[in-house]
Amino acid sequence: MNLRISSLIRCSLFCLLAIFGMFLSGCASTNEADVNPKPVDVSHLHVGDTVTVILTGLPTDGSVSPHEEAIKEDGTITLQEIGSVQAAGKTAGELQRDIQNAYVPRFYTHITATVTTTSERVYYVQGQVNHPGEQLYRENMTVTRAIAAAGDFTDFANRKKVVLTRANGQRIKVNCEDILDNGAPDPVVYPGDQIQVYPRMF
Repeated sequence: MNLRISSLIRCSLFCLLAIFGMFLSGCASTNEADVNPKPVDVSHLHVGDTVTVILTGLPTDGSVSPHEEAIKEDGTITLQEIGSVQAAGKTAGELQRDIQNAYVPRFYTHITATVTTTSERVYYVQGQVNHPGEQLYRENMTVTRAIAAAGDFTDFANRKKVVLTRANGQRIKVNCEDILDNGAPDPVVYPGDQIQVYPRMF
């Protein structure tokens, strides 16, 4: 009888430990997911987004040519007469309001500003990665994270020769070995940026 009771106790304890282990495993996976980059907020403008500003109701011919510009790294666009305007972090409607308030009544008695954006929030990874092409942009994206999201380096990749090209044409040479091995700064990636991973020279 005592042996049977002992066996039952051991079996119960084993089941409890197994359930507890599964619970801990579930918690661990949740915590791991929490540290992943969050999807970008599509309702607000971001650095790299291309915006088009149209002003109507001007006293000349009633309108001017649309102004199209990618939001610069400092988060601004530059318009005639009023200069720099903060765009990143705002909705299109908020940016319209701020542009109108900057022009009226300082320069005009009445105008209407319309802001649109057609930018898809994507970036591109080309060259020696396992899944090259267009990638969906996520917050806190960096060069090494972008390469990892594209399937990581191929066996033929030159990790010391990576070029990040901004939407405005600026080119930045990146040594990913220094980043991964020595903690060098990992450049931020913005929507519209392109990353080129070059092959090793044998």
